[in-house]
Amino acid sequence: MKLEFHHINYVTDDVDRLHNFYTDVLGLDDIPIRNFPRSEATDDKGYNGQIKFATDGRMQMHLAEKKFDVSFKNGEVINPVERGHIAFRTDDIEAFKALLVAKRIYFSDYGTAFSKEWHQVFFHDPEGNVIEVHQEVVQRV
Repeated sequence: MKLEFHHINYVTDDVDRLHNFYTDVLGLDDIPIRNFPRSEATDDKGYNGQIKFATDGRMQMHLAEKKFDVSFKNGEVINPVERGHIAFRTDDIEAFKALLVAKRIYFSDYGTAFSKEWHQVFFHDPEGNVIEVHQEVVQRV
């Protein structure tokens, strides 16, 4: 099971202001929203907050609208857009979930509720920081 650092997620009440800071002041490049196919949010699943992306060419920043009801709405415990999180990508999400179970680390499995192309799980480190691990999902047409 491979694991690599993928992105940092910051949450805010003003996504445009934060995105402008990272692109205009720090010179990161914008990643167009079309490069991140989102799952459709409903009244009881998903996330419909504003989100923008920036990159230095290797690392991504996901700048998302803060939403306190996301975990309740999705029937999960951990809210990844309450305080933000760091994210890693794996090539085997099932093996990673089995590792979390074996280590007795509770996690929230959002599946593809946020992204059509990623299966995402979220959990806490020993200090309470939220961590995401996701695997790309092959879309069949």
